[in-house]
Amino acid sequence: MRCAKSTEEKHWCRIRKVKKKGTSLYSIVAVVLITAAAVFLVRHFHIKDFHIVSPGVLYTSGQPRGMDYTRLLYKYHIATIVNVRSAAEHRERNWHNEEITWVRSNGVKYSEFPLDRDVNNPGYFPDADMRRRFLEIMAGRENLPVLIHGSSGRGRVAMLTSVWLVKGEKCGAEKAIKIAEQVKTRPLAAKELAFVRGLAN
Repeated sequence: MRCAKSTEEKHWCRIRKVKKKGTSLYSIVAVVLITAAAVFLVRHFHIKDFHIVSPGVLYTSGQPRGMDYTRLLYKYHIATIVNVRSAAEHRERNWHNEEITWVRSNGVKYSEFPLDRDVNNPGYFPDADMRRRFLEIMAGRENLPVLIHGSSGRGRVAMLTSVWLVKGEKCGAEKAIKIAEQVKTRPLAAKELAFVRGLAN
């Protein structure tokens, strides 16, 4: 049979329980703060869907925001930004005004090559005139390095990247497809495959 605890023992037992609860609370708060700090750092120092296609020549990404632009300029020395988002997307979260203001303030060249978001629409693929103009940009050393970006930095960006790989770098279609799939982060759809292979003809 257990002996009853004295009044003093009960007092110290209550103190220990309070200390344990306090320690647990501090641990939870610390974990929350560390997680929040990690999310903040990732958001400000990680560019969405960023890919190095050719170092010092061509990079791709999703829509840059805030500190992304500073990193693109000072770490990657981006000289030209090519935006494939359509005019209908310009009002989304005010990104267009932010981008235009930044390129003008930092002496970065800027070109818009609007492509449709939907792979099933003809406007998803760069037409002959757009391909010609993009290759002219890529051929000018003063324009390099170039960043192509869309909203997610995947499908449309991968198609324009393929134009340079096949027409500018003379890559074979299958090699261009592999790189385009890395940019898109998933296999190309049948229409995308046909477009890239058609560039080699």
